[in-house]
Amino acid sequence: MAEVLCLVDSNILIRWVQPADPDYPLVEEALASLVRSGSILCYASQNLGEFWNASTRPVDRNGFGLSPAETDRRARRFELRLRLLPDGLAIHEEWRRLLVDYGVSGVQVHDAHLVAVMRVHGVKRILTFNTRDFARFEGIEALHPAAVTHPSL
Repeated sequence: MAEVLCLVDSNILIRWVQPADPDYPLVEEALASLVRSGSILCYASQNLGEFWNASTRPVDRNGFGLSPAETDRRARRFELRLRLLPDGLAIHEEWRRLLVDYGVSGVQVHDAHLVAVMRVHGVKRILTFNTRDFARFEGIEALHPAAVTHPSL
């Protein structure tokens, strides 16, 4: 039987390692539900970069103001539990194709890069709070944590 992979978006990772975050229980429940259903949770180098950026950015600039050492400690918590989807030339080429084919611009180039990672590695699902950001891409199912924990909603 083929593995069912699910990419975990950066906005999920940031909440998952901060139990004080109001969305932590929802994130924890959604991740546990995916694992129970047989999904293998994954991340990309870009996710780590976005996580590191938000974690170490000053609070007055919409970040969490954590030190690099504390950010490293928190990142290791998810790195040990998730599968890394490595980058490579095939991802770059797919990303370039997506940028042109979908007319991607602005900050959406980052989402397109994650979609390229997903396509190259055969990942069809992403767990994210920003489901609309991935709606344009064919073959990608963007799952909101609430939809995983309460499928009838």
